[in-house]
Amino acid sequence: MIRLSGVGKTYDDGTVAVRELDLDVRRGELVCLVGPSGCGKSTTLKMINRLIEPTSGRIEIDGQDITGEDPVRLRRNIGYVIQEVGLFPHQKILANVMTVPLLHGESKATARERALELLELVGLDPARYADRYPHQLSGGQQQRVGVARALAARPPVLLMDEPFGAVDPLVRLRLQDEFLRLQAELGVTVVFVTHDIDEAVRLGDRVAVFAAGGRLAQYDTPARLLGRPADDFVADFVGSTTGLRRLQVIPLDPAHLEPLDGVSVGDLGAAIDIDTTLGEALTVLLRDDRGMVAVKRDAQFVGVLTPNGVHRALRAALAEMATVS
Repeated sequence: MIRLSGVGKTYDDGTVAVRELDLDVRRGELVCLVGPSGCGKSTTLKMINRLIEPTSGRIEIDGQDITGEDPVRLRRNIGYVIQEVGLFPHQKILANVMTVPLLHGESKATARERALELLELVGLDPARYADRYPHQLSGGQQQRVGVARALAARPPVLLMDEPFGAVDPLVRLRLQDEFLRLQAELGVTVVFVTHDIDEAVRLGDRVAVFAAGGRLAQYDTPARLLGRPADDFVADFVGSTTGLRRLQVIPLDPAHLEPLDGVSVGDLGAAIDIDTTLGEALTVLLRDDRGMVAVKRDAQFVGVLTPNGVHRALRAALAEMATVS
């Protein structure tokens, strides 16, 4: 879907922002770019929609070299969400979301229908929010509007530059969950910049870790990134809480569970789905005094997860990664 081949960016003063970058993003994939400040992750994102022009290499979307395209037309077909949101303060929320479809020549009626649909999709009731102005919304609500506006023209690619960085941690987690649901539902291809490794491994199908000087240090799945860092820089960047982070990328498995024998479902509190991650399951366990949580698949209970089950699952995952060359 997106392919960067030998892409570099060197400024007139000789500063190298991105160095000979090779990166591919598959259709429907969510890829996170992460790294310390000044490592080139945001520069890379902006080269994809040519807000910054590369000095070398080739960038393709759907096999088409975009470096020769009209940049304005290119950007109209790529959704873009930034931390500052960038809503028009003088326009109501509905008008903000309608902006891009109208630029594409859609009728006002069609643009309005699409905007109302998207507000509903991002969890903002149009009856309550469509006629408000941006300053009348919270930061998290404004971010949802920004996502809706970016998706309004049905772009195949969505670029996001630290979109949730300015909201408080609890709101940020809710926005992440809602965005994962939305991305899975729409199947849009996403490149997502963050400075937060926890956000990267929570959201990304794959994660690209950038080092100083615009070097790509590792590009891998979250599980492999945490289990097999490519070098000392990646290991240091991932940090000392790698074991806990791995819980966020390991799904539950029936082998992790205890049988329901002798346990009454009515005696258990919360229930979780089998596709829950171990990290989310552990959070539920810690909130409950019973020391166990029921697990279900398609509304049928399949077993009980205990702290011992979490421990076994993590040990098995670490052992599996140790055998990977």
